[in-house]
Amino acid sequence: MVHEETKKVAKTVNVSEPSPSPPAPAENALAAAVVAPQEKPVAPPSVLPSPAPAEKKLEDSKALVPIVAKEEDEKEKKEGSINRDAVLARVETEKRMSLIRAWEEAEKCKVENKAEKKLSSIESWEDNKKAAVEAELKKIEEQLEKKKAEYVELMKNKIAQIHKQAEEKRAMIEARRGEEILKAEELAAKYRATGTAPKKLFGFM
Repeated sequence: MVHEETKKVAKTVNVSEPSPSPPAPAENALAAAVVAPQEKPVAPPSVLPSPAPAEKKLEDSKALVPIVAKEEDEKEKKEGSINRDAVLARVETEKRMSLIRAWEEAEKCKVENKAEKKLSSIESWEDNKKAAVEAELKKIEEQLEKKKAEYVELMKNKIAQIHKQAEEKRAMIEARRGEEILKAEELAAKYRATGTAPKKLFGFM
């Protein structure tokens, strides 16, 4: 088939070229031999294997599909690895924050307990001091009450002693008065019996 096409091309070439005189058979053979090699590159060999580029393109596309798929898998793996690293980092951060919060709560609780213990100790110290002062005051009051009772008793005794002395003096005066009245009555009776008058009259004679 290629040979027939080359012949047709050769005939067209021979027809298109004007010749002033009919060539000899030897010259025609030589010309055909010369024209034939020149027409080989002119004939389009790509007409028959035209499906080859499509097949090659299809093969290239088939070859590209696994490469693209592989790249996408690698990209997905890379993204998955990045996401996993991000998740692990977030989990680690949350864990660290949780530990920090737990430590903070523990420290605050420790501080609160320490402060409460000190406040309780101060309150207990205050109560003990107040109780000691109140006990001392009560003791002093008791001592004062005792001394007061002693002084009251002493004063009462003194008052009783004064009253006794006064009573004794009153009794002595009353007794002396009775004796003197009796003596006066006896003398008056004697003067009446003798008919004499007393030498001293009312202490003026």
